[in-house]
Amino acid sequence: MLLEIITPDKNVFKGEADLVTLPGKSGEFQILKDHAPLVSTLAKGNLTIDNKGQKQTFLVDGGVIEVSANRVLVLAEVVK
Repeated sequence: MLLEIITPDKNVFKGEADLVTLPGKSGEFQILKDHAPLVSTLAKGNLTIDNKGQKQTFLVDGGVIEVSANRVLVLAEVVK
């Protein structure tokens, strides 16, 4: 699935992902290929991308996520 991570200042990441783990306001959750459409808010925490066994982690500080048609869009306030 295609993952994009965007902040007000820049595009942080754009690429394929097999699994995305995110910090939700009510706890951590994961997105896999063919996930149902979803809109959710994000808390401060780690966003982990797993693609073909390679992991990459970013620290996000709030934002929202939209999932639709194997496209995951993360609009984050701050990404480190």
